[in-house]
Amino acid sequence: MSRWKFMQQTALLLAAMSTVPADAAVPIKMVGFEDMSCRAWSASKNDAEQRALYVAWVRGVLSGHNYANQSQQVSAISNGTVEQYVHRYCTEKPLGQFSEAAFRLSDQFSGRNSAITK
Repeated sequence: MSRWKFMQQTALLLAAMSTVPADAAVPIKMVGFEDMSCRAWSASKNDAEQRALYVAWVRGVLSGHNYANQSQQVSAISNGTVEQYVHRYCTEKPLGQFSEAAFRLSDQFSGRNSAITK
């Protein structure tokens, strides 16, 4: 399986799992990169291949969100918008996780505007 296909499938699974109600008491297992920190995101700035993988992973999360929440889908969104959003999130929260930025992006661009609960 190609790395690209693996990342898409991983992101879809992650987004589907993120829709479990908060009272379900099922911990969400993060399926992604070994290092999902904003520090890793920032370090990928000059590594076009790694940054492209990160952006593709976030876009996969958004696709998974659309699959799991068909009534509140994220509209078409460019790679540049994804990259700018995650960059801004990681600048504001340098000790955060860029996976969290993906969740907040889905909140904002789907019209839900409330955080996905863990």
